[in-house]
Amino acid sequence: MASDTPVQVTLQAESLPIEDRIREANTRKTEGNDSFRKSDWEEALSAYESALVFLPKSTVTLDDNRSHESPPQTEEEDEPTRHTEDPTPKSTQESIDPEMEKKCANLRSILNANIGACYVKLGEHKKAVEACTRALADDPKYVKALQRRATSNDILDTWTSLTSAQEDYNSLLELLPPGQETQEVQTKLRKLKPRLEVAQKKETTEMLGELKTLGDSVLGNFGLSTDNFKFEPNGQGGYSVNFQR
Repeated sequence: MASDTPVQVTLQAESLPIEDRIREANTRKTEGNDSFRKSDWEEALSAYESALVFLPKSTVTLDDNRSHESPPQTEEEDEPTRHTEDPTPKSTQESIDPEMEKKCANLRSILNANIGACYVKLGEHKKAVEACTRALADDPKYVKALQRRATSNDILDTWTSLTSAQEDYNSLLELLPPGQETQEVQTKLRKLKPRLEVAQKKETTEMLGELKTLGDSVLGNFGLSTDNFKFEPNGQGGYSVNFQR
């Protein structure tokens, strides 16, 4: 693939009509797919990121969109025909034809999902989550991006990431047709629940420990300590605080 610098690619993109920009982005996407099939994750990542430069930037917020469209494709790299029938309007900063805008949103989503796939292969799961979230911002019903994000959040194994993975798995159960894939998701959910409880307890304990240290340093000026405050579970996932001398 071409070894253009980011500045050169940006200047080249801005000088082209939108149709040519989409065509060039697809060309670089194909180069990325070829590299991905050869297990050259870094080269594939570079190609996908280079392709994104040719597309108008999305202004859709990166809120979690929890509904998705169709089962994932069998190939690792997604093809440009994958898109929702009703993509979010006004998703780009530039004023372009609505049909061109749909194509841009679709291609942006595919590229970001493929970037996420590269990061999964490279073991950089936080970046994979970020890339898949960008893909879902343009295409909220993108099953493959949802699956990749759930997998990476599962691997990150924190309270927050496991909570997100649980939500993504539940969304997949709603979106995927009954079959082997839904059975696999159900299995992951069953295994996730006890891990989520352990992570929640661990991080809550660590947080309270840090608060106790901070509180003692402040309350010591008044002849008090956090031992004067008793934290008890309130049965609703939180704690109630009682003062005692």
